[in-house]
Amino acid sequence: MTFQEDIQNAINVMRKGGVILYPTDTIWGIGCDATNAEAVARVYEIKKRSDSKALICLVDSDGRLQRYVRNVPDVAWQLIDAVVKPTTIIFDNAVNLAPNLVAEDGSIAMRITQEKFSHELCFRFQKPIVSTSANVSGEPAAQNYRDISQEILDAVDYVCWTRRQEHLPHEASTIIKLSGDGEVKIIRK
Repeated sequence: MTFQEDIQNAINVMRKGGVILYPTDTIWGIGCDATNAEAVARVYEIKKRSDSKALICLVDSDGRLQRYVRNVPDVAWQLIDAVVKPTTIIFDNAVNLAPNLVAEDGSIAMRITQEKFSHELCFRFQKPIVSTSANVSGEPAAQNYRDISQEILDAVDYVCWTRRQEHLPHEASTIIKLSGDGEVKIIRK
C-alpha cells in the first residue's frame, strides 16, 4: 500500500464517522473527526476513559487552528514558532468542535503537526483530527505500532500501514496551557 492510499483509506473511514489508529509526530494515536461527537464518544469508549478528560487534536496549519479556537493569543504564535519538540497548547474558547471533545471550561488542546504522515492526513482531511495515545487509559502509551495492544487494534475501524515497521523511541508532546489573561502553565514537559 502506498503512502497516499493509506491516507485516503484513513480519510474515508473518518468521513464515515469511523475511528483510526495512526502514527503522529509523537506516539501512535487513536483518531477520528474532531467535529463528530459520535466518533469522539467511541474514542472515549475504546480508551475506557471518562469524557471529562479532554483529548488532543491535531491540525496541519495556523489557518486551520484559527477555525477552531476563537482568538488565538499572540503568545501562542510565539510559542509555536519557538518550540523544537512537538508541543500541544491548551487554548480557551474552542469553537466548531464536537461538544464532548471540549473541556468543561471551554478549552481545547491542539497541536500543529509537522510530521509527514499526520500533517498530510490533517491537510487532506481539512478538519482537526483527534489524537490520543493508542492505549487503554492507565496503561503505557504505544511508542510504536508493535506496542499497541490487540484490544485497541480490534476496537478501531482502520489501522494505518505507514510507519508500522518503525522501532524508535518516541514520547508524548509537551503540553502548555494558555489562559485568557496571558498566563502560561506547563502541564507536561
